[in-house]
Amino acid sequence: MSDAPRDAVEGAGRRRRRRGRGEQAVVPDAEFASYYGRPILKRPRWKPLDIAGYLALGGLAGASSLLAAGADATARPALARTAKLGAAGAISLSLAALVHDLGRPSRFLNMLRVVKPTSPMNLGSWLLAGYAPLTMAAAAADVTGRYRVVGAAATVSAAALGPAVATYTAVLVSDTAVPAWHGGHRELPFVFAGSGATAAAGLALAAAPAEQTGPARRMAVLGAVLELGAFQLMKRRLGLVAEPYEEGRPRAMLRAAEVLTAAGAALAACAGRRGRALTVLAGTGLLAGSTAMRLAVFHAGVASAEDPRYTVVPQRERVEARSRAGGSGEGRT
Repeated sequence: MSDAPRDAVEGAGRRRRRRGRGEQAVVPDAEFASYYGRPILKRPRWKPLDIAGYLALGGLAGASSLLAAGADATARPALARTAKLGAAGAISLSLAALVHDLGRPSRFLNMLRVVKPTSPMNLGSWLLAGYAPLTMAAAAADVTGRYRVVGAAATVSAAALGPAVATYTAVLVSDTAVPAWHGGHRELPFVFAGSGATAAAGLALAAAPAEQTGPARRMAVLGAVLELGAFQLMKRRLGLVAEPYEEGRPRAMLRAAEVLTAAGAALAACAGRRGRALTVLAGTGLLAGSTAMRLAVFHAGVASAEDPRYTVVPQRERVEARSRAGGSGEGRT
């Protein structure tokens, strides 16, 4: 190559470098998108009312079974009957919502063909298949007054399965790749446990005689503290992925859940036997607050799956954290 062409190439390189020092970048800042503008994750195709109802009613049923067993043990027959009927009705509606979302009853039955310990959906199907008949037997024995020994055994057995029924749906949604659900896998079962407790307490407060609702009032306060406290811890740990909970429809539902749950628990604690109207108002608020919380969780999860940022950024942060940890480990050795 002659000197002239070489000088021209070097001059062009120098001019290119000089231009890059003071000018704006030619390439725009990267945006978190995917091919053809499609989300990285598939949007959950679950029907909102079916699955949000399935989540809410399962929590109500499981906690109601616990309340029913406690009411039987403390000789509160009206409270026990309310809780038993609530558990049987809620789990029946929950199963109906699940089957409606699946499209055909045979799809639910197909999940019972095998036992797969690594699948929350499979284990949950077996859990519901065992739990639902127990709640119905307990309620039927209480209403008819017959087969009391069988009814008592069914009540205790349903109460033993109640915590798992109230919380397994949290494990189910956390086992997906949806960022707002998967990222909260540690706290979400506690959120659902507290939400189920407030729902069961709300139903009992609204339907049972005020003089027998002492356990329900205590359950309402403890459930509200657990639900709202665990949710705040979850949002703090989620970081960026907590944004969907603070935007649009999930934000409105979450604010409603917080207000209704806190107000319902406060009324439940203060009302006591002072008035039936306050007790019913507290129960209605708790039921509505629990439902709003489940809806907020559902819609926030859908929103997080649709935005690539909530998938890409946490993955990059985890990779960088592992790289830094590996580098520091090498430095110590």
